Amino acid sequence: MRYISTRGLAPALPFCDILLGGLAPDGGLYLPETYPRVTRAEMEEWRTLPYGELAFRILSKFIDDIPAEDLHAICLKTYTPEVYCNVREGENAQEIVPLRWLEPNQNGRGGLALLELSNGPTLAFKDMAMQLLGNLFEYVLAKRGETLNILGATSGDTGSAAEYAMRGKKGVRVFMLSPEGKMSAFQRAQMYSLQDANIFNIAIRGGMFDEAQDIVKAVSNDAEFKAKYKIGAVNSINWARVAAQVVYYFKGYFAATERNDQRVAFAVPSGNFGNICAGHIARQMGLPIGKLILATNENDVLDEFFRTGVYRPRRLDETVVTSSPSMDISKASNFERFVFDLVGRDPAMVRELWAEVDKGGSFDLKGTEPWYALADYRMVSGSSRHPDRLATIRDAWKRYNVLIDTHTADGLKVARDHRAVEIPTVVLETAQAAKFADTIREALNRDPDIPAKLAGLEQLPQRVQSMDPDAAAVKAYIAANAGA
Repeated sequence: MRYISTRGLAPALPFCDILLGGLAPDGGLYLPETYPRVTRAEMEEWRTLPYGELAFRILSKFIDDIPAEDLHAICLKTYTPEVYCNVREGENAQEIVPLRWLEPNQNGRGGLALLELSNGPTLAFKDMAMQLLGNLFEYVLAKRGETLNILGATSGDTGSAAEYAMRGKKGVRVFMLSPEGKMSAFQRAQMYSLQDANIFNIAIRGGMFDEAQDIVKAVSNDAEFKAKYKIGAVNSINWARVAAQVVYYFKGYFAATERNDQRVAFAVPSGNFGNICAGHIARQMGLPIGKLILATNENDVLDEFFRTGVYRPRRLDETVVTSSPSMDISKASNFERFVFDLVGRDPAMVRELWAEVDKGGSFDLKGTEPWYALADYRMVSGSSRHPDRLATIRDAWKRYNVLIDTHTADGLKVARDHRAVEIPTVVLETAQAAKFADTIREALNRDPDIPAKLAGLEQLPQRVQSMDPDAAAVKAYIAANAGA
């Protein structure tokens, strides 16, 4: 299995090389040369596997330069109840990624369910991939006798998931950029309270996530600096994260069906297009996904594309601070992977489209061949606003006795708007409500429950470096703390 860039000007590489590299040298994102297909026999075998074994079977199709026995050990080390089942109690408490039915299948009507992805160390779905990434990094770096300086940007959950996965890892330092004052207090505390010597938090003054992400790309595109300081990535631009997320689509499908000829719709809250991109990959592999439902918040650049064919990233002054802050993104980095497939894997066309995006512009596919091909991917979209979130949180609590976070509320609202009558709809949970206490109080006039192990988190001392949105300043900070 080799990996190619969406922009077509980088050499094809094996998995371990792209694992450590992040962005391709031509500025594109890596994808497999071809998507592996899943057989009927494999689906039958996988249906009852524990999560770690399922992860090994799926990831083996994408990773052939790590010995099978080593990859198997990494998957079993990563996906354990001790890591992913230490928050909630009661039914299915020891199951990794349990499915919770809100409305069962009955009388020919497809049910409605939540796929619980936020039982990991940082209470967010990002843990599902990031814990694996940490173990893969440590394994590959040890084999090669190398070190890595990870540079990333976060709008809320990626940062803490990355830092908790990498803290204390040998040969790894993490430099994580975040928009100053734009995350919830709980999210900030999760990141900034870490005192590990290999963790460096950088708060970008006056900006949004997109500015932080632009700095990450600018640094990564400086080939000399990237090579000298061994810069890698953990954002969803890293293919390994997308591959790891593919696993829970299979797990959710098996939990929501009884046979492998049934179809399922997945509703996915999405800002950077990474989570739903994994669903797109699962479908390309042969998973019977009847529909992918993309949910945005007020920053609806992705919803606009699927409705109109126009991809128009917003300017900073057009980007809204919302109560689902992890989706306050107006330039979806992973969207390039989907468009690469949409345009028939034509890298020249991707280069042409993103030349406009990189200049601050937009592109319009309406009326073109790719626009008409979009229907084949069975993807629909919708958006949710703050009043919708409040209403959905209240309704889920009243109707199902389930407390959901703000991003999952966006997903549930849009899922209902596009719910398929004849097949079950599975909403991907993104985080636990404890991370967004202000909105929960506004919706329900009560505080969310805080897991005992995280009580008092916001009162811990915090360590963070505030900086202007300047790539040169960030480079200088990395150079001073990373070493060549």
